[in-house]
Amino acid sequence: MTATPPTFLDVDGLSIAVRHIAGATPGVVWLGGYKSDMLGTKAETLSDWAAKEGRAFLRHDYSGHGESGGAFADGTISKWLSQSLAVFRHFTSGSQILVGSSMGAWIALRMVQELRKAGDASVVGLVLLAPAPDFTAELVEPVLTKAQKRDLAKKGFFEEPSDYSTEPYIYTRALIEDGRDNLVMTGPLDTHCPVHVLQGLADRDVPSSHALKLVSLLPADDVTLSLIPDGDHRLSRPQDLDMLVRAVGDMAARGK
Repeated sequence: MTATPPTFLDVDGLSIAVRHIAGATPGVVWLGGYKSDMLGTKAETLSDWAAKEGRAFLRHDYSGHGESGGAFADGTISKWLSQSLAVFRHFTSGSQILVGSSMGAWIALRMVQELRKAGDASVVGLVLLAPAPDFTAELVEPVLTKAQKRDLAKKGFFEEPSDYSTEPYIYTRALIEDGRDNLVMTGPLDTHCPVHVLQGLADRDVPSSHALKLVSLLPADDVTLSLIPDGDHRLSRPQDLDMLVRAVGDMAARGK
C-alpha cells in the first residue's frame, strides 16, 4: 500500500514532513528513534489503530530523516526537539499522548519540559518504548574507543555499523555536545502525567538497566514498567505491537 503524501511544515528553513489524522482527543503523537522514519512498523500500526478508533494521530520525520529536508549529520537533539515542538503546536489541539521510541522517548520527555515551561499542560500521558533519554552521555560517551575519540576530534564525527540498515550510524561531535545540554536523567523527573515504559530484556542497543534508571527517577505512583523477556530494541513483532496498542489505548482511556 502506498503511503499518502505528507504535508510539509517549514521549521527554521527546513522542510519537515508530517502526517496528521484528525479525530478524537486525547490525540496520539508519534516520536520516532534515531535514524528511523515515520513509516516504520510501529508508527504505521498506531496510525491504523487510531484511524479505526477515530482518534487524532500525528507523526513527522525529523530533519535528515525520511521525507524531511536537511542532512542527518546536521541534526542535534535541540534541533529535533524544536522541530517536534513546532509540529506539535501547529497540528494538535486539546489533550495529547506522546509515544516515543528510543531517542523519541528523550524528545518526548524534553517536549513535556518545554511545554510545561510555556504553560501548556496538554500532554496527559507518555508511552515510552525502549527509551533512550540521554543516550549520548549515558550510552555513547562512556564506551568511546580511542579511534572514535580521535575521529570526533579530527573529523567531527565517527561511524558505526547499523543492525537495521546498510547505512552506518553517524555520531557527530555536535550531537554529543548538544546532548549534554538536554539531559533529563540528572535528578527526579516530574512529567505531570502517567508514564508507561515498554522495555525488552533482550535489547542489545539500550540495556534494560537504562529503563530501570529512568523509572527510578519518575514519580512511582504514576509509572507502569512492562518488561518483555525476549523483546529486542525494535519491539516490532506482532506480540510487541499488540502490547504497544494496548498501552496507548489504556493511556487514551485514562486521559479522557
